[in-house]
Amino acid sequence: MTKWQPSASPAGLRFRAEVVRAIRAFMDQRGVIEVATPLITDAGVTEPHIDSLEVGRALGYLRTSPEYFHKRLLAAGVGDLYELGPVFRAGEHGLEHRTEFTLLEWYRVGQDWQTLAQETLDLVQACTPPLTRPWRIRRTAWSDCFRERLGFDPLIDARPALDLTRTELPVDCDTTMRLDYLFARRIQKSFPPDQLTVVHGYPAAQAALAMLEPGDPRRACRFEVFAGALELANGYQELTDASEQRRRFERDNQRRQQLALAAMPIDEALLAALSAGLPECSGVALGLERLLLALSGADDISAVMAFGGTG
Repeated sequence: MTKWQPSASPAGLRFRAEVVRAIRAFMDQRGVIEVATPLITDAGVTEPHIDSLEVGRALGYLRTSPEYFHKRLLAAGVGDLYELGPVFRAGEHGLEHRTEFTLLEWYRVGQDWQTLAQETLDLVQACTPPLTRPWRIRRTAWSDCFRERLGFDPLIDARPALDLTRTELPVDCDTTMRLDYLFARRIQKSFPPDQLTVVHGYPAAQAALAMLEPGDPRRACRFEVFAGALELANGYQELTDASEQRRRFERDNQRRQQLALAAMPIDEALLAALSAGLPECSGVALGLERLLLALSGADDISAVMAFGGTG
């Protein structure tokens, strides 16, 4: 017999609707306008750890994020904006992942990453049910996490990462992949369940579309927010230099080829927008279903999606 029932309960779907209303009210109170951008892109993304879903060579790829479209809107002078809608990433399926999921992404013109990180915490707290125990807050540097938990600072000497992962990862994994693995397995899992943790100062190799810290180019102006051990949000103080962004895209494709992955088209429209003048801004992406998991206590993403058993 074919299963037809939704994966979330009626109460779970009502809670999801309440959180969505709270998000929109939060943005409206702060003058951040809602936008809608295409689900299909010409280019996809070049980042080696993200797989774009191709929908046919004549059409392009399903978006993994609305980021590139948002930056084009910012360059056109739209101002503070947000979008809440579906995104797609191939090969992601598990208790906390689906190929299709809902992303909240927003941008603030003239704000630094610290201000946006605080706003992200404010949003999570605004969505938290009133009778729930308040979140504890901790802010910590990425390198401090390694010093405290594993006894070394990767920004000074990353060689211990090889020793710690030698028996767990293939020999062709680079340093960045080993550090990501250690962070996820040894550090992130240790975050207290009642705590919102802001991790910042990620290494320049993990900057993606973030600018580098002016006083320390080893570090990116990037932060992540975790609810307990669950990653909720990833934010940047955005890179505005089109030439540097092109170099990063090209480096990504070189790395993809080293990993036997297909090179991805470079989004020329985004680079044109950066050349035209992206204003100084910060942006952050937050997974709606991840937030619902953190707020509801559910341990399977299917419980917070109407039909989460597919994709």
